[in-house]
Order: sequence, then C-alpha cells, then structure tokens
Amino acid sequence: MSRRQGLHIPLFDSENVARVRMASGSASETAQLSSSLPPLPEKRIVLGCGGAGVDYLAVVKQFPQPDDKMRCVSAKVEGGGNAANTLTCTARLGLRPRLITKVANDGLGKNILDELESDGVDTKYIVVSKDGNSPFTYVIVDPQTKTRTCIFTPGDPPMVLDDLSPSSVSSALSGTSLVYFDGRLQETALVIAKEASNLGIPILVDAERKREGLDDLLNLADYVVCSAKFPQAWTGAPTVPSALIAMLLKLPQTKFVIVTLGESGSVMLERSLHGPGMDNMDVDNLFNSLKQNIDDSSIMPTCFPSEVVMLRADGIGQVTGRIIIGTAEKIPPSELIDTTGAGDAFIGAVIYGTLFLSSHGHHN
Repeated sequence: MSRRQGLHIPLFDSENVARVRMASGSASETAQLSSSLPPLPEKRIVLGCGGAGVDYLAVVKQFPQPDDKMRCVSAKVEGGGNAANTLTCTARLGLRPRLITKVANDGLGKNILDELESDGVDTKYIVVSKDGNSPFTYVIVDPQTKTRTCIFTPGDPPMVLDDLSPSSVSSALSGTSLVYFDGRLQETALVIAKEASNLGIPILVDAERKREGLDDLLNLADYVVCSAKFPQAWTGAPTVPSALIAMLLKLPQTKFVIVTLGESGSVMLERSLHGPGMDNMDVDNLFNSLKQNIDDSSIMPTCFPSEVVMLRADGIGQVTGRIIIGTAEKIPPSELIDTTGAGDAFIGAVIYGTLFLSSHGHHN
C-alpha cells in the first residue's frame, strides 16, 4: 500500500480495497478515522521485522505485451514493503510501532526513514549500511483489471545476524505487546521470534507464500494471516477450510489463522480451549452453510461467526473452535485503483483488533 494513502480498513476487509481515492493521510483525516474506531488498546507498542522499500508506481492504459513501448498515465514514488506498510497502518490506527529492517545510506534509504518517521513508526532499530542500495519495487498498475504487477529489487548488502546486537533485540522487545513478521529477513526474524517467545510476547506471522525459514516462524506463531493460496499449498489439504484445520493441527500454539480471499473477503478459524465438545461438524459443510447468510446486496463488510464446535476434516483430523466468515466492502469501480498493499493494511487492522481484544480481557 502506498503509505501516503488514507486508510479505510474494517477488520475483515478484502485484498481489493487498499488503494482507494479517499484521503491523503492528513492529521484531520487520521483523527476522523480514529474517532470511528473502538478505544485504543492499553498496550500499544508493536514490533515488526521485515521489508521496507520504495515503490515506483506506473499506471498504464493496459498491461504491456513483450517488447512493447508505452507511456504511463500517471506515476508516483512512494513508500512500500510489507512490514513498513503494515506498521504504517498500525501507526495511523493509534498504535506505537517499531520496525527492524535494513536500508542503505542512499537517497532511497533516507526517504524510507523520513517517511516512516513522519507516519509515526519508530526507526531507531533500522540498520543503515554505509554502502549498497536500499530495496525498491517497480509496480505496474493496470486500471482495466484493477491489478498490480511487482518487480522487486532486494537491498544490498542483505541483513545478517551481526547487524543487530543482543542488546538491540532486548531493547526493541522491551514493552512490546505483539511482534509481527512478514516472512523476510529469516535469520534475524527467527532470533527475534525466539526471544519474544521466551518472554511470552505474542507473535503474528504473515504467511504470504512458502519461503525459506517460514516454517520456523510459524512454529512460534500465536496468530497467522495467510494469502488465499497458502493454506492448501502448505498443507496439501483439498479445500481452504480443511487446510485451516490442518494448519491448527500442525501449529498447536496458534490461536487463529485468517485467510484473505480478495473480493470474497476472508475466513478465520479460531481455536477454542473451552468448547462444548458435543457437536461434531464437517468443516466444509459448516463453511458452506455460513456462506448462505451472506447478503450480496450489502455494501459494508459483515462477519458471520459459527458456534464453537468440534470441527473435523476427513482424513486430516479435528479441532475445537469456530469459523468466522468476513465479507469485503464493495468499492465502486471509480474509486478502486489497485490492490497494492491491501494485505498489509488488512494485517495492520488485525494487529489493532488483536491488541484491543487482548487488552480488554477477551481470550479463548
């Protein structure tokens, strides 16, 4: 998501609503947004570890064919990177985020730091290399299909364990209520995750796609947010609901898994430790029955939770919990720009909601 865009992020928004012509992120607009939200969590410090960079966005009339030459309709240079986007979202929602990442001492790196600081993200734990280049991405925006195509150039030199001292890790974790990982900077992320786990700090992992080292993070995760394809790709289960069962069985520490489904909204499987244990229901049948409640004419996002039951997936196993289906807000085509960073904004809202519920005594 362009970090200069305004926010309009219900907790169960879809991946298709991130870049909307709504607000420029001014103080008055942020205040207006905050007034529509629940009270802020008591504990608001969030630590994130992952990507930050610069996005070069080019809007074209249609996606180019090989060897094409074309003019862009409009162009922007804006902040990007999964972790940076997500933490910017949490800052605009009133939380106090800190970011661990690495940039270079170049023009892009300075812009990244300046923009994050102006949005309220604590940058003192960001490593700045003397030489090399900061991460950047070319983003081709196709307004016809409402999609974006990303070409990523990683930062160089890459982040290594020696970049962050044990005292810096301890300082970054001090007072933190939740730690978030976007699946990048694997070695550094795992060191931070292990220390957070030892301190009893909850961990949320973004499982966008299978990556080296991601399984180690998932094994420590209290909460997981996935892209649409990840659960089945990771578990081999035949359907998304059955894959969620498989994920909770493989990750006994995880309290919930959320899957974003684009314009179809999202679905959560939340583990319960105190279920009635009397009703045994097929997870796919329950999922399909909940979908029958969706009103296609409704514009605003709505949640449809099941009761807490014993959920089973044939050939996989069973867990006690409940399914929650969330619909997506319907954005008029004239307002929808593209999907850049929509998942990052979604996760930022999930972090906000998780801390809010935790601080107000809502537990499994």
